[in-house]
Amino acid sequence: MALTNFIITVAGVSAVILLLRSDVKQSASIFRRNVRHIRNWLEEESASASKATEKAKPKELESQVPQKEIPKEDKQ
Repeated sequence: MALTNFIITVAGVSAVILLLRSDVKQSASIFRRNVRHIRNWLEEESASASKATEKAKPKELESQVPQKEIPKEDKQ
């Protein structure tokens, strides 16, 4: 009886390990694929953003800042 319980337990644990192992492999491959897609999206977005900044006309800084009249101090 004890031997039968041991064999059934070993068989059950082995089956669970095999199922989990294949599940982990499948999950890892899906994760790698998703990471690849996200990396491609980020590269496309950064490329389009850099093209947009190159095409955009650079705004000139206010080169003609109105000069404030500085009051002259009374010389004593």
